[in-house]
Amino acid sequence: MSQVMTKSESAITQSFIEDVSLRLTDNKMVRRTLPGHGRLHIDRKLPFLCIYRRPLRRDDNGTDQLIKGEASYLITSAAPKYKAGISALIRSILDVCSPGPGAFLIIEIWAKESPEYIIDPEEGRMAPSFRIKVPASRLPVETIEAIEKALKQITVSKKRSKVSTDYTSKPWPEKRPALLTSAEIQKSNCYLVGIEISPIYRDPETHEIYPLVLKAIHKGISTAFKKGAFEFSRKRTATSPVSYKSLGRRAVVKSVWEVDQKLAEISNAMDFLMHVTPVNMEQSWNVFKDSRFQRDPVFFYRPVSFDPSLLKRKLYEIPFDRIEDPALSSLFHDKLVELEMKFSMVRDRNTRNFFFGSMQLYGEISDKLLELAITILKNISPRSREKGGKRMINAPLFAERAREEIGLYRDVFPGIKSRVYIRDDIAGLMVSHGDLLIGKGLKIPESRLEALIQHEVGTHVLTYVNGINQPFKQLYGGLSGSDELQEGLAVLAEYLVGGLSPPRFRLLAGRVVAAHLLIEGSDFQNTFRELHFTYGFAQRTAYMISARIYRSGGLTKDAVYLRGLVNLLKYLRNGGELHPLLVGKFSLDDVSIINELQLRKVLQAPLLTPRYLSNPQSILLLEELKKGQLIFNLI
Repeated sequence: MSQVMTKSESAITQSFIEDVSLRLTDNKMVRRTLPGHGRLHIDRKLPFLCIYRRPLRRDDNGTDQLIKGEASYLITSAAPKYKAGISALIRSILDVCSPGPGAFLIIEIWAKESPEYIIDPEEGRMAPSFRIKVPASRLPVETIEAIEKALKQITVSKKRSKVSTDYTSKPWPEKRPALLTSAEIQKSNCYLVGIEISPIYRDPETHEIYPLVLKAIHKGISTAFKKGAFEFSRKRTATSPVSYKSLGRRAVVKSVWEVDQKLAEISNAMDFLMHVTPVNMEQSWNVFKDSRFQRDPVFFYRPVSFDPSLLKRKLYEIPFDRIEDPALSSLFHDKLVELEMKFSMVRDRNTRNFFFGSMQLYGEISDKLLELAITILKNISPRSREKGGKRMINAPLFAERAREEIGLYRDVFPGIKSRVYIRDDIAGLMVSHGDLLIGKGLKIPESRLEALIQHEVGTHVLTYVNGINQPFKQLYGGLSGSDELQEGLAVLAEYLVGGLSPPRFRLLAGRVVAAHLLIEGSDFQNTFRELHFTYGFAQRTAYMISARIYRSGGLTKDAVYLRGLVNLLKYLRNGGELHPLLVGKFSLDDVSIINELQLRKVLQAPLLTPRYLSNPQSILLLEELKKGQLIFNLI
């Protein structure tokens, strides 16, 4: 709820203060426009308030943005005519949020140009610097230590911050009055902390903002605010937050939903994998075989059903700058960059630029990953076979089992809309917009059936359903970099149901080797021969690995299966839990943000849990992984 003041109002009225007080008493969100282009946002009843006073006679571009996004902040003008109203408003907030013996923390920030803050003269203004100012008589030691430690972690251009602490009787900006008298501070059991900032996020002459520098400092100082408030709350109030992350915003403002909605609409206009995957994989294999493997296959693709340039334009019309929350801003911005790259790649199919885009999107093949892949191929015999009989599962049988699996989840949540389709324009299996697509020519050993069901339905479909039931649409479409964790989870699911066979492990390793050969400049035929003659893959398997890697001009995505598994196992060994990873589709880099949003009650717990996690044998295998089981023990 927002209340806008008219231009004629030059002061905060008593009725305005009473309205704010009443909403806070009821633990409701307060979001108000203040005179002098000010803003008050208090998410809920909290024992802290971040304050910024805008200077009168100089530009201070960017500084106000450093507290926007906090759960409790006040931005106001430093003009004397507003001071009385602002002070009365703060007193009212203190009365509601720190009644009786409760304590309250006020953190005020301001910027100051000062040569003494520059750490390295050669690096100039790109060294972030902070001065914490606190009164020695009322010193919240644990709060200061937490803020100082967090500020020191902020880096810009690889330069870590310099942080100092000054003890002063006036922990607020120079030449400005105190917002509260000493008596009011004592009466309300209030503690003041000032943070003076070197404004390296703008040009000192033109005052033009450096957006990337501002984002880095905003993200870091937001963490410092929360960590300081967390320690203060634990030690000096009756509240017991479970984590500093829980002190972030719970209420999500309209601008965030608008960005999320528009991003989702643009993302849903394109199915990237469908557009970059050939429709004639089977036919091209027959032609390649008939040529005695001497002619490169010719692939055909679906017509592009959208205008990449038009979608890019729409992408950059989205008002990302209106997102105040640094955690959400980071997630949405990364998704924007990923979508832009994918649009360009679809436009550049069958050109060298497609390959360059793939390298940006999926990254290099590290020496360590390549070494692991080669070791797997050398230590698992090419003559290894799937366990069990020779019965093969075709597309109709697989579809029947997949529908049965989705039906079991539908018993838990009837709202599942995912469907299963058999199509003649794809090879193998693919999940698109929550639906499972099965290639008409699919044939798999019966021993692989359950593993692939859990890969496709128990992971890809399940996380789509969990994501679509979260408030943010990006969690079902996939946040930036989500492919690696998705495939890591899917391969892990195969292992936990006893289906990660030696031939499957060799296939994942072969994809890494093929991606490496592509990056090193190998052509299709040479990669095919290397996989077949050097590593012992059957001709058809070597072909399919190569075709997936060389599609559209060179797609290195298939390397993320093994890399995703390796990084997921590392996460589990380091104490990470599997359940939070099922909230939707995101990357391991986003786990801390996802956890924070759950603590802030912005996101909910996963709606569905994979059925294999109710199997005692699967749980036992998972516990062994957490203890540090090596990847070769998964075979």
